[in-house]
Amino acid sequence: MGRLAGIARRDKTRAPMEELTSVEISVERGVARDLRGRPGKRQVTLISADVWRTVCEELGTELPWTTRRANLLVEGVALPQAAGDVVEIGPVSLQVTLETAPCSRMEEQCPGLREALTPDWRGGVCCRVLTGGRVSIGDEVFVRRAE
Repeated sequence: MGRLAGIARRDKTRAPMEELTSVEISVERGVARDLRGRPGKRQVTLISADVWRTVCEELGTELPWTTRRANLLVEGVALPQAAGDVVEIGPVSLQVTLETAPCSRMEEQCPGLREALTPDWRGGVCCRVLTGGRVSIGDEVFVRRAE
């Protein structure tokens, strides 16, 4: 079991990430007031705090997790590396649809970041919302493997 360590959203392309302590996540809108919340394969994005720390160590710099521009930061649990697996955070169920591919924006923020995020799904996962609800920092996180 892990826990939710961070929540962030942005309302437009290239906007700064807004960190929150809790947020509503819905099937219709993903993370409330987030740019990418519409239904589809990239409705909500997650990244692992443990992986983020490793990436920062490799780069020799401390970067805020929001540099990755993901919605949710989880710690103490390995994120799945397979489509179909489900991540449960409090009352919310998120189905992994694909790996979050690091984009050129990562390189703009820190030289070498895009390459450091590329192997082994380090960039995190994209998900679609199966069950909505309110999540808060500290909520328990579980991973259910697809059958």
